[in-house]
Amino acid sequence: MKKSTGKIGKICGEYSYVLVFLAVFIVYAIASSGLTWSGVMNVFRHSAVIGIIGLGMGIICLTGEIDLSVGSMLALDAGFSVIIFNITDNIFLTLLFAVAFGILCGLVNGFMVGYMEMPAFIVTLATMLIYRSFAQYFCQHVDKELIGGGSSVYRMSNAKNSYQALYNMGNGKIATFPIVGIILLLLTILLIYVSTSTKYGKKIYAVGSNPKGARMAGINVPLMKISVFAIAGAFVGIASFIWIAMNASADPATTGSSYEMYAIAAVVLGGISMSGGKGECAGILFGAMSYTVIDKIIVSLKMDSLINNAIKGIILLLVIMIQAAGAKMKARSK
Repeated sequence: MKKSTGKIGKICGEYSYVLVFLAVFIVYAIASSGLTWSGVMNVFRHSAVIGIIGLGMGIICLTGEIDLSVGSMLALDAGFSVIIFNITDNIFLTLLFAVAFGILCGLVNGFMVGYMEMPAFIVTLATMLIYRSFAQYFCQHVDKELIGGGSSVYRMSNAKNSYQALYNMGNGKIATFPIVGIILLLLTILLIYVSTSTKYGKKIYAVGSNPKGARMAGINVPLMKISVFAIAGAFVGIASFIWIAMNASADPATTGSSYEMYAIAAVVLGGISMSGGKGECAGILFGAMSYTVIDKIIVSLKMDSLINNAIKGIILLLVIMIQAAGAKMKARSK
C-alpha cells in the first residue's frame, strides 16, 4: 500500500506538469468542439515568447531567486531592437543586439542580487519600473525615423529590405511547425541538457537546495546567481527578437505587461519549486503550453474577460495543492 501511495505521490509531485497539461488540453478539446492540427500548432506558436522567458525564469527560480523585471525588460529590449533593425536593416545584427542587451539587463539584476546580496524581489521590482519607464521615455524622445515613424510605438520600417524576411520568420512554418515554436523546443532541449548533464547545471541545483552547503563545497554562489540572471536576460533577448519578428512592432506601454507573472505561472505549472533546487526544466515547456491552453479555453467558453485572471489564479492554486499533496504522499510512503 505504501509503495502504491509512493508511486502516486511521485507522479503527482514530480510529473504534475504532464498531468496538468493533459487535463487542460482535454478540456480545451471539449470546449472547442474538437481540435485540428493547425489549432495544436497554434498553441505551440503562442507559447513561444512566454515559454522562452519562462526558461530563463526557471533557472533563476532553481537558485531560489525571482525576477519581476522580465516583462519590462522585454518591452525595452524589443523597442531598442526595432531601432537597431531600422538603422542596420540586418536581421543577424538585430538578434545579436537583442541577446547582448538582454544579457546586460540581466547582469544589472544579477550583480545587485548576487554580488551585493540585495533581495531579488526588491531589486527586480525596482528594475521592472526602470526598464518600463526607459522604454516609454526613449520612444517619445528619439528620432521618429528610428522608431518607424510612429509617435508612441516602436515599429519596424517596412521599407527595409529585410523586413519581409524577418516578419516571415516570425510567422512562418517548417512542414506545418511554427518556426518560433521550433526555437522554443530547441532552447528547451538545450536547457535540459545544461541543467542535467553539466557541472554548471548541478551547481544551479546545489545553490538552490543549500546555499551554505554550496559555499562549503567550493561553489562561487554570488557568481552563480549573477550568471543565471544573465542567462535569463539572454532568453528575454531572444524572446524580444521573436516578439518583433511576429508583430513587427513593440508598444512600450503594453508589450510584456504582466509577463513576469505569466512566466512565473509557466514555471509553477511546470513543477519547479519557487524555494529553489527542485524541478525539471522540461516542465517549463509544458507549463507555458498549459497557460496558453487555459487562455484558449476561456476564449472558447466565451467567459467574461473580467474573470479571466481569477480562473488562472484558481488553477495555479490547484496545481500547487497537487504538488504539495504529492510530496506528502511520497514522504509518508518512506
